[in-house]
Amino acid sequence: MNEKNLTSLSGYVLLLIALILLGVSAYGFFLRAFWLGGLSFFVSMVLMSGLAVINPKEAVVTTFFGDYTGTMKQTGLRWVNPLYSKKKISLRARNLNGQTLKVNDKMGNPIEIAAVVVWQVADSAKALFEVDDYTLFVQIQSEAAVRHLASTCAYDSIEDEDAPVTLRDSTGQINILLERELNERLERAGVDVLEARISHLAYAPEIAGAMLQRQQATAVVSARKQIVEGAVGMVEMALARLAEKGVVHLDEERKAAMVSNLLVVLCGEKSVSPVVNAGTLYN
Repeated sequence: MNEKNLTSLSGYVLLLIALILLGVSAYGFFLRAFWLGGLSFFVSMVLMSGLAVINPKEAVVTTFFGDYTGTMKQTGLRWVNPLYSKKKISLRARNLNGQTLKVNDKMGNPIEIAAVVVWQVADSAKALFEVDDYTLFVQIQSEAAVRHLASTCAYDSIEDEDAPVTLRDSTGQINILLERELNERLERAGVDVLEARISHLAYAPEIAGAMLQRQQATAVVSARKQIVEGAVGMVEMALARLAEKGVVHLDEERKAAMVSNLLVVLCGEKSVSPVVNAGTLYN
């Protein structure tokens, strides 16, 4: 079932006619012309029952004895067949602040994740007739999409170094994937997802401490690696400059000692206390 537009009439003229007929009805009862008063009152009520006020970003879905007849989206005071059943539906954007879910990621680690979804009704007919309660449908399907996305991606690259997309490091791509999956799931309900973002992401409390220590250890190893690479480059440069300038000629044993001393100075966590050699080069 797809939405179709329903042509309606401006209700202002018909409202004026209905008010005039009410006046005629009152006048008829005053003159004891009950047939005139009753007929005028009946026609006036029929005209008024067909009136509907439609606000901006709002639609009125009409049915005729169970058959879908169309959707009115023209704003203002409108008039349609009084026999039509009318139901209003909002077309405004809405926020869904998802609950924090506990899910296992791709590597099996328990994590906590939540998402914020901005959505609106795009097809009023599908929203009312294809699903029982479209707001509840959006809520449940959003939760299912977040769970599915979290279970197919690793938390970060530490867990899966070859993963092209991770929950923590690829926020932009994760949001795009979540929005795409939500649109596929909610198309049946005539709902369009405008934006979907991960609002909360963390390890579950039972493993948070262990994962923090692991991240700290990984950071320390990465920093040490960078320090060692820089220190080796500085030692190579120092030896090359000494040989180029001819300042001092060192044999292999003394080069090794110099390299060891420089690496200790450059890679040490604390400042070193140098010892001055007052003798010869070899004592």
